[in-house]
Parts: sequence; C-alpha cells; structure tokens
Amino acid sequence: MKKHDIGSDTVHDVVRPVDEDARGIIAPAAGLQRFRLDRYPPRPPVARFVDRYWVPTWDLPPGESYTQRVFAHPVVNVVFEPDVALVHGVTTRVTERRLEGTGSAFGVMFRPAGFRPFLDGPMSELRDRSVPVAEVFGAAGDELVEAVRNETTNESRVAVIDRFLAARAPEARQPSEDMTALVERVAADPTYARVEKLARDVGIGVRQLQRRFADEVGVSPKAVVRRYRLYEAAERVRDGADVDWAQVAAELGYSDQAHLIRDFAAAIGTTPERYARANRTSR
Repeated sequence: MKKHDIGSDTVHDVVRPVDEDARGIIAPAAGLQRFRLDRYPPRPPVARFVDRYWVPTWDLPPGESYTQRVFAHPVVNVVFEPDVALVHGVTTRVTERRLEGTGSAFGVMFRPAGFRPFLDGPMSELRDRSVPVAEVFGAAGDELVEAVRNETTNESRVAVIDRFLAARAPEARQPSEDMTALVERVAADPTYARVEKLARDVGIGVRQLQRRFADEVGVSPKAVVRRYRLYEAAERVRDGADVDWAQVAAELGYSDQAHLIRDFAAAIGTTPERYARANRTSR
C-alpha cells in the first residue's frame, strides 16, 4: 500500500460511551434496559491493536430472560466469562446471546486487523469461529485467563490484559496496521462505499486488496463496506426517528432505496422501517 500513507491517517479516537455509539448492537434501546455496558480505553502501546475493553453486566428478575442480537464489528473479540474464555473471530452474520439471572463478561475488542500480529496464520482461519484463548497464546493464555478472573475490578483487569498484550506486541510497525487505518477510514465515512475506490486510494488492484483483507481482516472489503453502511442506517433510527430512506440510501452510496432495504433485511432480519418502529416501542 504505497500510493497513500494510510497509516498516518488513522481515525481511531477515544472510546465513546454506548449512548453515543451503539453500532453493532441490534435494537440497543431495548437491550440497554436489561443490561449495562461499560467501555474502557486501552493504554499505549496496546492501543495500536486494541480498540476498547467492554463489560456487560445484567441482573434480571427470576424467570425473566432477554436475548440480545449483535452484528459485531469486523474485528476479533476476546471474551472472558466465568466458565469460558474464547477468542471470537470476525463473524459474517448476526449472533445472539441469551441473558438471564445475574452475570457479566469482560471483552477485549481489537481494532480491524488488530489481532493479525498475534495470530500465526491468516485471519480468515478464525472467521465465524471461536477458540479457547490457550489455542492462540498457549500456556500463557491459560495463565492470563486465571489472572483476569482473580482480579476484582474492571480497571485491574484492563491493566492485566494491557501488560499481557504489550509484552507480545511487535515494536516495529506491522503491514496490518495500514489495513487497520483503511478500515477505520471506511468506518468513519460510510459514504466510502465502493471497493474499487478503496483499491485505487491505496494504489493496488482489487484482487490484491481482497487477498489483504482475507489475511489481515478476515472478511472481504465488500463485506466490511456493507457492514458499516448498515451500521449507519441502523444508527439513524436507534431512537425510533422517522427517516427518508431514499435519501439515506443515496447518502450511503446505494444505487436506490430497494438495495438498501434488501441489504438491511438480509443482515438484520427485518426492514429498516420495521426496525425503526421496534425502536420506538421499546423506549
């Protein structure tokens, strides 16, 4: 990637609270009535690779449950729970998590392509897969899981994981960091819609860009572009607001409203208008 030094143009910023950025959480207004979601920033040098730490907690009445649907960012998440700790690869579909009783989890959300320096192989090998932490980090991974569980505060867990990753983070700039900056540019500007434009901007062919995405991100550039456009569409109606979908489709680079509706329904499971109505009634 030589045409532009995209690594110097990263748009990674401070971690925003969920009331400002709920991308990836399906129907967040309803979900956040059942659980709390706290976010914590990583420290340098880990911030080169990690976007945020996230902590959901819930306390539901006996007999009550809630299923939260998530269309996760195209990144790796490492999640520590009381009985399991897993590395979750990039997903290609909406996933579900059933909440009941009292519980919590502790998650590490990597930046796009941010997990590649820690993985001995292409990111596509983790696509739609979840593996034990020790499968990636060996015996040290088991020690990390135990150390995280032994801590009693979120801040101390952040410190433990920061130290673990900092000790394993390469000092030299990695090729995947260029990809991190490119995907974050797409995330920040959902009108950045065409794969051909991405390839032109970084000075490589579309097929080479596709290979880089498979190796460093885990999914295709088209899938990444589509996901961030759908996030933007969902964020427009997260408060149940009325939206001119033809105008939104044009702003997001769709050829027409029908294409946006079709993509949205295929990914989220309902049309944008029905999604908006559901957000209205859940508030």
